[in-house]
Amino acid sequence: MILIKYKPMYKVSISGKELGYIKNKEALEESLKEEIIEKSEKNVDSIQIKTNPEYELKLIERTIETKETQIIKEIENDVDVTYRYYEIAFNNEAMDYVNTLEEATQVISNIKEESQEQELDLSIIEKYTRNEEEIKTTTLNIAQNDVKTKIAQKIEEQEKQKEEEKRINSMPEINGIKLAYLPVSGRISSRYGVSSRIRKSKHTGLDIATSKGTPIKVVAAGTVTCASYKGSYGNLVKVEHGNGLETWYAHTSKMHVTVGQKVTAGEVIAEVGSTGNSTGNHLHLEIRINGEHVNPQNYLYK
Repeated sequence: MILIKYKPMYKVSISGKELGYIKNKEALEESLKEEIIEKSEKNVDSIQIKTNPEYELKLIERTIETKETQIIKEIENDVDVTYRYYEIAFNNEAMDYVNTLEEATQVISNIKEESQEQELDLSIIEKYTRNEEEIKTTTLNIAQNDVKTKIAQKIEEQEKQKEEEKRINSMPEINGIKLAYLPVSGRISSRYGVSSRIRKSKHTGLDIATSKGTPIKVVAAGTVTCASYKGSYGNLVKVEHGNGLETWYAHTSKMHVTVGQKVTAGEVIAEVGSTGNSTGNHLHLEIRINGEHVNPQNYLYK
């Protein structure tokens, strides 16, 4: 009589939440494996059910229907998905991303075949994430063009960097401080040590004439010790470089630094102007060693 009215079924629950009833526990586990765990989708590396379902064998009324499909969907909403994609790197720096190892291998093979005269350090890095939005992959053709373009840019940047290092290495030093940059380019309008009707004493620096607003670069790294209007110097920036070396930049139209500020070699600290005792737009550059001014042309603008 009981079996006429009732039937044996498994109640399925997750963390105490009832999801429904099924006939066969093994069949549901197999369905979970096929439809969720072993699901084959782009970039999916693995899928793990966060909380395993719990089963309880019960006798229920025969009118109650099973809910295998709904249960599977409910469990599918409670999974951890790990995604996999592939980074194509040049000199260990990411260039682009593709979906499969085969695509990454093909991109590198094609680029190396086209660049037989160059030894390119190309590599493939397997990447994993649980955030699908992080995956920014492209197609094989787009990736190949992007990587080629970026490699060309990197090689150009490296060549420029080598030239810049070569240039800096050729620059002079004072007390171990490398004078890495010329403050401005222009015409020397007044040399060190000359007398003039507009000066009470001999010239303590070097004047380089150029247009108003020209950026003035600091010759070496250091600390700003002055950035204010100083009489005949006009707007004056002083930078202390260490080991007794100090540089002065006078007559500026604008100053972009403040006292106490740390500056790096080549950083723009001011703009050319004609403030103070000046007859035209130019930079008055002074180099001082242990407080004494020296001829800048012994080191720069030779």
